[in-house]
Amino acid sequence: MIRVGFGIDVHRFAEGRDLWIGGIRIPYEFGLDGHSDADVLIHAICDALLGAANLRDIGYQFPDTSDEFLNIDSKILLRRTGELLNEKGYRIGNIDATVAAQAPKLNPHIPSMQKTMAAVLGIDPENLSIKATTTERLGFEGRKEGITAYATVLIEKS
Repeated sequence: MIRVGFGIDVHRFAEGRDLWIGGIRIPYEFGLDGHSDADVLIHAICDALLGAANLRDIGYQFPDTSDEFLNIDSKILLRRTGELLNEKGYRIGNIDATVAAQAPKLNPHIPSMQKTMAAVLGIDPENLSIKATTTERLGFEGRKEGITAYATVLIEKS
C-alpha cells in the first residue's frame, strides 16, 4: 500500500537567531522565529510524513508548549518522525519539497540540505528533491518577512 502526504510550514524572520533550513545553517542576517530552531523545511517534511502515515502533525507529536522541544535541533524531530513511520511499518518512497524565500538565495545550499536530511532519514539523497523559488517580491516572502516551505511525500508499507 502506498500513501501520499502534504506538509506546509511558515516562519517569520527574527533578529538574533541563526537561520536553519534543511538541517544546515545558512549565513544570513536573520533567523526564523519559532519554539525550536524553526527549520521551516524540516517542519514541512515532518508534517507531510506524519500526515501520510496518519500520525497527525508536527504540533501534535512535538508540541511547542513542551520545554523538551524548546530550541531543539529540527534534525532530531526529523529522525523521530522517521522512527514513528518505521514503527508503523512504513518506509519513505520519495520526498519533493519547495522553499519559497525572496532571500537568502538557497540554491547553492540544496546539495548539503539533501545530503544532511537523507542521512538523518536513512534514505538515498536521490529520493529527496528540494527546490527553491522566490515569490517575485510578492507577499510576505517577497517582502522578506519570512519563509514558507511545502513538501509532498510518498510512503509505502515495508
